[in-house]
Amino acid sequence: MIKTLSTRKHLQLAGASAIALSAACIAPTTAMAQDAAPTSATVETIIVTTTRREENIQDIANSVTAASGEALAPFTEGGADILSLGARIPSVYAESSNGRVAPRFYIRGLGNTDFDLAASQPVSVIMDNVVMENVILKSFPLFDVAQVEIARGPQGTLFGRNTTAGTIKFDSVRPSQETDGYVSVTAGSYGTMNLEAAMGGAVIEDVLSARLSLLSQHRDDWIDNGFTGEDNALGGHDEMAGRAQLFFTPNDSFDALLNVHARSLTGTSAVFRANILTPGSNSLNGNFVRDEVYYDSTFNNPQAYDNWGSSATLNFYIDSGLTLTSISAYESAEGYSLGDIDGGNLVTGPGFIPFPSETQDGIDTLEQFTQELRLASDDSQATSWQVGAYYFESEFDITTVGPNGGFPPSTTVRHGNTLWSAFGQVSHQVSDNLELSGGVRFTSDSKDLVGVVTSIPVAPVSASDEQLSWDLSAYYDLDDRQAVFARLARGFRGPSIQARDVAFFSQPSVADSETSTSFEVGYKSEPLDGRARFNATAFYYQVDDLQLSAVGGAGNLVQLVNADRGVGYGFEIDSEIFVTDNLFVTAGFSWNETELQDNDLEVGVCAQCTVLDPDADIDGFHEVDGNPFPQAPDYILSLTARYSIPAGNGGEWFAFTDWYYQGRTNLFLYESEEFYSDGNFEGGLRVGYAGELSGGQDYEIALFARNITDEENLVGGIDFNNNTGFVNEPRIVGASFRASLN
Repeated sequence: MIKTLSTRKHLQLAGASAIALSAACIAPTTAMAQDAAPTSATVETIIVTTTRREENIQDIANSVTAASGEALAPFTEGGADILSLGARIPSVYAESSNGRVAPRFYIRGLGNTDFDLAASQPVSVIMDNVVMENVILKSFPLFDVAQVEIARGPQGTLFGRNTTAGTIKFDSVRPSQETDGYVSVTAGSYGTMNLEAAMGGAVIEDVLSARLSLLSQHRDDWIDNGFTGEDNALGGHDEMAGRAQLFFTPNDSFDALLNVHARSLTGTSAVFRANILTPGSNSLNGNFVRDEVYYDSTFNNPQAYDNWGSSATLNFYIDSGLTLTSISAYESAEGYSLGDIDGGNLVTGPGFIPFPSETQDGIDTLEQFTQELRLASDDSQATSWQVGAYYFESEFDITTVGPNGGFPPSTTVRHGNTLWSAFGQVSHQVSDNLELSGGVRFTSDSKDLVGVVTSIPVAPVSASDEQLSWDLSAYYDLDDRQAVFARLARGFRGPSIQARDVAFFSQPSVADSETSTSFEVGYKSEPLDGRARFNATAFYYQVDDLQLSAVGGAGNLVQLVNADRGVGYGFEIDSEIFVTDNLFVTAGFSWNETELQDNDLEVGVCAQCTVLDPDADIDGFHEVDGNPFPQAPDYILSLTARYSIPAGNGGEWFAFTDWYYQGRTNLFLYESEEFYSDGNFEGGLRVGYAGELSGGQDYEIALFARNITDEENLVGGIDFNNNTGFVNEPRIVGASFRASLN
């Protein structure tokens, strides 16, 4: 891994360069190193773009995990969505109380539990180099993915915005001059159907190439409504998505990548279940029935969203070795979700429900425009650099309404956000073994809110701030297979405005900006002559004015608050090894300790649960100083293994299994005997045959099971008037077929 000037290879991020496929620490690959014996399997070189340049993942002074689209396929082939990344990667967790939209990501315990459609997140999701800021845009389905990269810790120096926790970056397979593609068909229980197809190749030789990618997903409704007597009333979904790309390379001085994508989703939002937790226990009780709910509404939690977008990435290659990159993008979305918040009915429950609640939230005419300009130096010298500017603008309406025009009354508010920033980064190869890097970004972030249709007067609200983000890092090669690094970084997340309570006769709330300072040290290695990879990182961070969402309590409020500070520390390990040439094992582990530090912060608590935090002033609000961050697992353990048996004509029989185990996870800001999970786990299994058709196309046929042990895991709760929660997806068993199209 020594990065001498003669052997160090940094490829500039350009449309013409392809991203290498890798399975990283999620699933196996069987690539052969050029200098290895033909019979000795070695871990594949992983190329990532975390630094806005293409680099070996082992050469980056940051904790990064990457996985190819092929590696993600086992997790999504049963109909799962982007949330399937949660607990599969060290220090990464994901959850949602909005069904298949509005995912909430957490890295090293830092995230945001706010379920409002205008919620700001400290984890930035980037798709094809475009920041997807709104929570609806973050849920775009995964198909024809080349690679996903997770960079932990503040990343604001080079990427977009709101990255105090880290980035999750998806890159689609790009068009090339070679004709290639695939088709994948999956059928499983509950009528689950998953169809993916992609095809690309040259349109004009050496000048223009194209790629078209399609996705169709379906699951039948499978949950009965026991109160209305309707069978198969909810639980299903239909999702269609597509992406078209053109890659234009008229000469050596210019290329352009054009991307148009769209998705349409209809189905069921999150399924809330009343009183499934007995006071004093976090175990699911007899009120929980996997395939039945007892809603007094015939709406049955519908959900529908449509969004589309486009982007243009232009690269100008200047004779002096400089590259000027422009990325222009537009995104649009609209839709709604309805939730039976009380999770049952007043007559039969289940359990005691003091009063009913059903609410629909919708987003209308969301428009997001982003523009980035970046100038990068040639990488062949000891010093390389990048400078650039970024502009972001969005506007959308959020409408909250009760069922049939009842309570809450219809309320519409309009959110606006304008952000601009300037950034720069430089790296210098001090010696054959030592590289130093540093970066800085200035950001100006402004948000505003106005009431469009409300039941009470709402004065316009605005909030803005300007801050510097920066990072410093050092990377040192111990030898050609071992390196150490250190990184110090400061992140910034602008102020947030929350207007969810306007529909309930309260004024909007505002949270001030939060800033984070993170320090990490790491070790990277490829021992056993390249048959294994072992990376480990230890970290500590402090977030000042930590933005939090206080939900529920006696006032049934949803308000933004700031804690004086929050701290987190721990370590994460990524590892993989070829035990034999036919057995490949990966293992990941993370330990995260988080703590809220604010002597004066107190929040409302649930009505029927056993609260563990004190109420010193006996005002009904409990102090949460010293509590862990909400939805922050204290540890995550993940494991995969793939065993293959060679067959004739280059084929193989294989078996692949994956598992994760999740430690204690507090669901809310306060602690209680009910609203936490501990020991959640899930496993999957695939067995099948991979071979080659007579025309040279690769194919694979497999049987699979997701959540193979049919675990019933509590993954979220509703802080309302009863012990309502929601759970993971049921076991899905099915068969899949995939073939390459060459």
